[in-house]
Amino acid sequence: MDFAAKDLAFAIGHHVLIFALAAVIAFEVGVVKPGLTAKDIARVGKADAWYGILAVLILVVGFARAVFAAKGWDYYSHNHFFWAKIGAFALVGLLSIQPTVQYIRWRRTLKADPAFLPSDGAIQTVRRFLWLEVFFFAWIPIFAAAMARGYGAMP
Repeated sequence: MDFAAKDLAFAIGHHVLIFALAAVIAFEVGVVKPGLTAKDIARVGKADAWYGILAVLILVVGFARAVFAAKGWDYYSHNHFFWAKIGAFALVGLLSIQPTVQYIRWRRTLKADPAFLPSDGAIQTVRRFLWLEVFFFAWIPIFAAAMARGYGAMP
């Protein structure tokens, strides 16, 4: 595979993975709401597992792209917007821990008690974290667009 094709493959892979992660977050926001059912808890648990898989793949492909593709590591490692993008991604990941822990708890409790449904308060807490994820996730393409145009370069 020539250099241009490799660069294109990394870019496509990275973007598809990012959009897939955005879809998972949107799915969770849409499902986790008052009236959540046992079936919804199972579905959101499966989706959340994909969240973790996609996040790891994004890091692997993203850093491979930064190191082996067109602009190279020197360009990215010396750019404030690159590090802001990485920071926003890390913050989204940290914010995702609380919903993940809740989904695991809900699924365990549901196994022990098939009539279990989380309280509206617990659901609202998870929703606050999900919406914070959405907010900070939205900054990632903003930082990426600025970085791709040469803004944020360190001297």
